[in-house]
Amino acid sequence: MTILGIVLVAAAASIVWRTVQRWWTYRGERVVTCPESHTAAGISLNTSHLAAQPFAKSPNLQLSSCSRWPERAGCGQECLRQVEAAPEDCLVRNILVRWYTGKRCASCGQPFGDISLAGVKPAVLCADKKSVEWNEIPAERLAETLANAVPICFACHMGSTLVRTHPELALDRHRPADGIER
Repeated sequence: MTILGIVLVAAAASIVWRTVQRWWTYRGERVVTCPESHTAAGISLNTSHLAAQPFAKSPNLQLSSCSRWPERAGCGQECLRQVEAAPEDCLVRNILVRWYTGKRCASCGQPFGDISLAGVKPAVLCADKKSVEWNEIPAERLAETLANAVPICFACHMGSTLVRTHPELALDRHRPADGIER
């Protein structure tokens, strides 16, 4: 391999590394406060746009989706300043991981350890006593939901879901087998 080839491979690797780094920083759904309505809004960034500018000193962020669209699609996207100021703080998954820190499952009492984003995730037991997974909570309602909910582990969530969706398959050990209360 010639020196020119080595330089080209190093340049390509640098571009790929920087592109992946930008994608990693700005991927995922986020919660911001809409500057227009002063309410929570769920947004996602246009990460393919960011990939086109791997070496820009400060990336030119653009929204790819917003919970206030299509009604407010023509907004000035001033909410992006919040993402620029603290890209990790408004990320939904980081908000959820912080919420579980130091808590125990409301059903079985097991403490939540480190939460892996790649594995099974705990759920949320809402005020209506229905457990939901993270992806079922709209980002714009995340703070409201968490304020009125308790954490529940994945195993208890699955058990609760089974009882709710297929009660004929679940056994309630607190109820007599013949179904007659004594």
